[in-house]
Amino acid sequence: MDNIISFMTANFVARQLGYQMTEGWGQGDRATNDYFRPEESFAARFAAMLDEVKALAFVAVDLWLAHLNPEWATEGQVATARELLDANGLKVVSLAGWFGSTPELFERSCEIARALDCSILGGSTSMVGKDRVFVVDRLQAYGLKLGLENHPEKNPAELLAKVGDGGDGTIGVTVDTGWFGTQGYDAADALYELREHLLHVHLKDVLAEGEHETCAYGEGIVPVRRCVQVLREIGYDGAISVEHEPEQEEPTGAVRASYRMLRQWMES
Repeated sequence: MDNIISFMTANFVARQLGYQMTEGWGQGDRATNDYFRPEESFAARFAAMLDEVKALAFVAVDLWLAHLNPEWATEGQVATARELLDANGLKVVSLAGWFGSTPELFERSCEIARALDCSILGGSTSMVGKDRVFVVDRLQAYGLKLGLENHPEKNPAELLAKVGDGGDGTIGVTVDTGWFGTQGYDAADALYELREHLLHVHLKDVLAEGEHETCAYGEGIVPVRRCVQVLREIGYDGAISVEHEPEQEEPTGAVRASYRMLRQWMES
């Protein structure tokens, strides 16, 4: 397998809290947005984050929207982000997160994706349910695809119900293997069942069903290696994102180990 392996920048969700994220995801999301929003400090802070990613040997990222949010990102910040990504040789394989509940925010997400030469929105938006025609029209206009990500969905059928007719191929799925583990569904089976709609993969392990405490590959309940085997069997040629978002510890050591493990599985 020669799939691109990407780094999910949401792995740093707890960084601005000193890895003491005691109030859940929203706390980390707010702190990250507050840290990256100021235009005068954006370049230095974004560059420092990319330096860490590059030091881990990644060549691509999934850019979490808290690091470049369509709610606040100026044209200057988007241009700076593109310059820094290019300077570090890092490709953006997807934007990751919430693409809004209004036409304006969804379109702004599309504008940022195209400015970063990214073709996949991997996450969620309520606009699919509100105005699917608008979503499909904007995706086609910007040359993008929307991969709806599973979180609360307990099985592939629930995710496919949101995909619907697929919008002439513009709407598919981004599988988060960790969330299927949390929901008690075999993630490898889910990948196979969703193969015809699979646009992107967030490869994640979690410690236990019913919770969402992420961990390094092989330390949890998700059959991560079998997920990679299924991706090979179905001929998946998209990127594979290494995702691990600990609330109480720095993630890079576990991410480095997971990257090496994934590389070995892909080459075996």
